[in-house]
Amino acid sequence: MSFTETCQRIVRDPLLSPAQKSHALALAAENALPYPALPAEVTEAMAQGVLCDMFEGHAPYKPRYVLPDYQKFLCQGSPWLELAPPQDFDEALDALRILYHHVPSVTGMPVWLGRLDHLLLPFVGELDDETLYRKLKGFWIYLDRVLPDAFMHVNIGPDDNRICRLILRIDGELKQVAPNLSLFHDPASTPDSLLMQGVQNIALCGKPHIVNYPIHRETFDERGFGIVSCYNALPLGGGANTLVRLSLKGMAEQSADLEEFMTRWLPHYCEQASRLIEARAAFLHQKSGFFASFLVEEGLIEEARFVPMFGIFGMAEAVNLLMDKAGLPGRYGHDDGANQLGHRISALLSAWVAARPQPHAWGGRALLHSQGGLSLDQGVTPGVRIPYGEEPDPASHLLALAPHHGYYHSGISEILTLDPTIRQNPQALLQLCKGAFALGMREFSANVADSDLVRVTGYMIRKSDVARFAAEGSRLQTTCLGAEASELTGIRRRAPRVVGLEASLRDY
Repeated sequence: MSFTETCQRIVRDPLLSPAQKSHALALAAENALPYPALPAEVTEAMAQGVLCDMFEGHAPYKPRYVLPDYQKFLCQGSPWLELAPPQDFDEALDALRILYHHVPSVTGMPVWLGRLDHLLLPFVGELDDETLYRKLKGFWIYLDRVLPDAFMHVNIGPDDNRICRLILRIDGELKQVAPNLSLFHDPASTPDSLLMQGVQNIALCGKPHIVNYPIHRETFDERGFGIVSCYNALPLGGGANTLVRLSLKGMAEQSADLEEFMTRWLPHYCEQASRLIEARAAFLHQKSGFFASFLVEEGLIEEARFVPMFGIFGMAEAVNLLMDKAGLPGRYGHDDGANQLGHRISALLSAWVAARPQPHAWGGRALLHSQGGLSLDQGVTPGVRIPYGEEPDPASHLLALAPHHGYYHSGISEILTLDPTIRQNPQALLQLCKGAFALGMREFSANVADSDLVRVTGYMIRKSDVARFAAEGSRLQTTCLGAEASELTGIRRRAPRVVGLEASLRDY
């Protein structure tokens, strides 16, 4: 299809809003430009489908994810935006609303809105809880209606505070797709009563993610980090300049046996992914002009704090293929030998990425990422997850996958789909979460099988929106991705499980 034909298809699409058409047209224009020069082996790997650039566009003129220092912004204001520092709660909310519109990302909308409770607590003053509730509820509705993208992400916690509690209350009441939400958990500062409110919210609306704050904190420096988009951990004041991903399934299909996979194809394709990262990051940092923006000039982001994300997916299929080629019957997620093989592959990937320098990277290296899949993926499982419909009981699920989590510093997440009876036993869900963290898991995420809100990879959709999408479209930018994922990737086959063996995690 020619560029003109692509644009005609977009502008004539009756399911797209004018804003959605504008975004699609911009991406079409970018993809009409030449791609950054690539080595032939990289181009070949992309043509084979083993290496993927995540459809970020041919000419990266903005980073994939941006994490501004919102606290600095609230303290100093912005000359470029002609904003003085806010003096009260309303002015702080207004200032954030304004800045959010100027924070780019791969989606065209901000994917990180900051640690909102910490940002807003200094402005509470003498406001009582009901006044704060009304103001925050209006702000929450604003975010969903004006920035309707489920990759947009708020962080709260780990300490207990009024704003944190009110955000959980409001999110549970409104049950909005956006914004996504992560609750940081630290056993030293997060009371069980706050964690209980978080897991009760999961039963209501599938949010928040619960984040193992100490393990993430150890990965980053004193300036800190944020959880953005789906479940991606990145340096505060910086972000991700690009994300590429490798299909472990595609590598296993080319391998005669495990030895060839480990010694030939894994290092070969890791190198091609690294070269693709270099090319895309070089264009952004050296040619796009992005780092001359007011965000840099006013100290809200620093070029040196951006890092590439080195993603992988299809671990389950790769392990099962390699087990078959070895004549072994074990299946990923259910057999200790198969699970151990997966852990070995993650360890090798981590060592390879940690040893490979990157010129445009915080810390001089990319960060390994368990990539949550794309809406068009067929016959391949996101990240290191267990295939849909094959999930064991929740305790066995966590025990099988927890050893991977130490390797994926820029993000890894599993999704447990739970039977609705969990609403009568939230203490079991709390215990499951704490057991997961004791095992070393970075994130805890769950769906309840009968909820209208459902987590796809890390972002949320409403089943009711998807049901209407083909006839009516959607004001939410991510509904189309959720509809495609529902049709193609098998997320409907997730097996709801009863949390009945949570006690088996108490010894960890």
